Amino acid sequence: MDTATDFPTLYVMIDDFDQSSLPTEPPRPGPPASLSRSEVVTLALFGQWAYFQSERAFYRYAQRHLRTAFPHLPARTQFNRLQRQHRDAIVAFALHLAHGLFSPDDAYEALDSAAVPTRDAKRRGRGGLAGQADIGWSNRLGWYEGFHLLVASTPSGVITGFGFAAASTKDQPLAETFFARRHQLDPCLPSVGQAVCGV
Repeated sequence: MDTATDFPTLYVMIDDFDQSSLPTEPPRPGPPASLSRSEVVTLALFGQWAYFQSERAFYRYAQRHLRTAFPHLPARTQFNRLQRQHRDAIVAFALHLAHGLFSPDDAYEALDSAAVPTRDAKRRGRGGLAGQADIGWSNRLGWYEGFHLLVASTPSGVITGFGFAAASTKDQPLAETFFARRHQLDPCLPSVGQAVCGV
C-alpha cells in the first residue's frame, strides 16, 4: 500500500460509505470521541493492510507520519477501545469492499482456517479472554491458546467473510455454522458475509 496515494483514497471511500450506508451514531454520554467513526475504520484497516511488525509499530508510525491527517490521535489504548466500539462498522466496510473487488471470473470461494494465538498456552491462569479463547492444536504452531479463524476468499484473494471460534473448535462444526449463517443471515454474525458467486 502506497501511503501517499492509497491512504487518502481509502479514507474518502470509508467516509462516503459511512455517510451513505451506516446508521447515524447514537449520542454517547461524556466528552466526544477524539476520532470519528470513519477515521477509526480508516486507521484500523490501514494498520492491517500495510506491513507492520506489531500493533505498537503501527501506532508509532501513525503518531509520526499521520498526525497531520489525524491531529487528535489518542493514546493507543483509547484507540483500541474505539476500534472495539466501531467493530460492526469495520466489518460492514470490509464486506462492502470485498463485493466491490469481486471479479466475475471468480467461479468459486475457498474456505481455510488458521490459528490465532492470543497468549502463551503454557501460562497459568485464565487470561483476559476466559470463556471465549481456549487451548487448541495447530499443525503450524502446535498447542496454542486463542481462537480458530475461518476465512472465505475468492481465487483472486478477496476475503468475502470470516468467523472466529474458540481454538478447540473443529473445522467441520465451524464451517457448518458459517454456511448456515450465510444461508440465513444473522445480525449477530455479520462477518460471515454473503456468497458472491453461485455455489
